Amino acid sequence: MRSLTKLMAASAVAALALTGCGRADEDTPTDTASGGASGAAEAFPKDALIGVSLPQKTSENWVLAESLFKDGLAEAGFKGDVQFANGGVGEQQNQIQSMVTKGAKVVVVGAIDGAQLGTQVKAAKDSGATVIAYDRLLLNTDAVDYYVAYDNFEVGVLQGNALLEGMAAKKPAGPYNIELFAGSPDDANAKVFFDGAMSVLKPKIDDGTLKVVSGQTSFNQAVTQGWKAENAQRRADTLLSASYSSAALDGVLSPNDTLARAVITSVKAAGKPLPVITGQDSEVESVKSIMAGEQYSTINKDTRNLVAETIKMVQALQKGEKPTVTDTESYNNKVKVVPANLLKPLIVTKANAKEAYANDPTLSKLTQ
Repeated sequence: MRSLTKLMAASAVAALALTGCGRADEDTPTDTASGGASGAAEAFPKDALIGVSLPQKTSENWVLAESLFKDGLAEAGFKGDVQFANGGVGEQQNQIQSMVTKGAKVVVVGAIDGAQLGTQVKAAKDSGATVIAYDRLLLNTDAVDYYVAYDNFEVGVLQGNALLEGMAAKKPAGPYNIELFAGSPDDANAKVFFDGAMSVLKPKIDDGTLKVVSGQTSFNQAVTQGWKAENAQRRADTLLSASYSSAALDGVLSPNDTLARAVITSVKAAGKPLPVITGQDSEVESVKSIMAGEQYSTINKDTRNLVAETIKMVQALQKGEKPTVTDTESYNNKVKVVPANLLKPLIVTKANAKEAYANDPTLSKLTQ
């Protein structure tokens, strides 16, 4: 999915982020390259209907996105139709079809399952609407025009590097015993996160620096259906009882904060020392956990910036202009390479949390 050039670039950016060079203002792309992008759409009225279909409320960032889209689209003069598909894929399919029927000029989709919306996004495209995949890539369709997200492969790279850094800080010399967790297999991002992390971790597994005691090193072995905490906790319980009766667990690759806290709960219940645990999304409870010295790291992907960038893309389309695109090579959805507008994620540990969240009205209060 990613080119070698992008992999090398992601690794370089990861190294910079781990030394604290990343800042919140880097989240807004400045590269406006548009080569290979979908052509600019016809201009449409400033008060046009914009549909936003979001997935289930599985994390804080999705809940926040709902209110940000409603307020941001209204402030920009659009009629926003922002909905959650808490009932599952079928509900999301119906929502998108309804947005098309109502005449939406742009349909923004945060997919529950990016491989099951092809019929609906084709209907949107056939109606003259522009389709933007938000946060999660839409798969197996040529009817998606743009993708806007944080660089998800880089997120994985940052998580892999953070895991190594955190374990080295606790125990300078390896080898280290680790376990791997991945997200839900129906989320297109989950494999990208995992691949990014494994680009860092697999060489260390191969040379013996890292040992996955359970032997479960593939994505399919590590997945957590539905991103559900109870599924991660159940698997962690099984791993601990089966593989760590005597061995020490030094680190856990967790793809997001919800699963990280589930693993922490499992480890505590087993009466074992907490390993270094990664995360993502900067959820309130995980930031508290990081400041308390439990969860080691998270990723700051400020939802405010991602929604704002999406609305900027909508505004450009309304004017008949091409929206910002920063990557025209990396995101192949199995039918086409989708032009992407990628924002930069930032690794956050206790050491840089105060700086990372300085402009966040909620999280800044937790780092004082």
